[in-house]
Amino acid sequence: MSTVPVDDAAIAEARQLRDEFQRFLREYEFGMREVETKISILRDEFTHSHAYNPIEHVKSRLKTPDSIVEKVARKGIDPDFDSIRREITDIAGVRVTCSFVTDVYRLFELFTQQHDLTVRVVKDYIAAPKPNGYRSLHAIVEVPVFLSTGPVQVPVEVQFRTIAMDFWASLEHKIHYKFAGQVPTHLVQSLTEAADAAGELDLRMERLHREAHAVNRKVIEA
Repeated sequence: MSTVPVDDAAIAEARQLRDEFQRFLREYEFGMREVETKISILRDEFTHSHAYNPIEHVKSRLKTPDSIVEKVARKGIDPDFDSIRREITDIAGVRVTCSFVTDVYRLFELFTQQHDLTVRVVKDYIAAPKPNGYRSLHAIVEVPVFLSTGPVQVPVEVQFRTIAMDFWASLEHKIHYKFAGQVPTHLVQSLTEAADAAGELDLRMERLHREAHAVNRKVIEA
């Protein structure tokens, strides 16, 4: 059985590329942790100072290397780290699910006003939903990460949405995945109608929340 000669230079180059990619992803992981910490502090402060928690849950995700490579190829981005940093801003993502629409905007304002954050892009799909009915408030923020080599600004995509918006988006994603993006027209229409129903539910729950708060205040003051 013949053996293939080992190219030590090629192996060393491959390992160097692997290590660089891991360092690249770690920056985004650390940036994601910084955002999670900021959100966690806001949640705890609300709980202790206002006896109210506007956040139902927080999820975070880091794009996989395969997902990044696929997006680089699909968008025609130069395959170097500087280009990827510049063109792909959702490598790290944090999703914050709130109880009510007012909580979404209140938390978004408190979060984005922090002096060490730089807000790059805001897309308000609650005020102006996507054609398919998708609702959420998106922001690309840059957060400072302090490494042993010095500080770096890391972009993180942060999404704020209500429980109803999150429920709809999760099911919509599963349906699109099942049909590989080619969803039948009648299902698309049904999804859009369901998004409208979710929006109406948010409005009704918001009204109930205000009414309950008003009644409780009257009882306390009586």
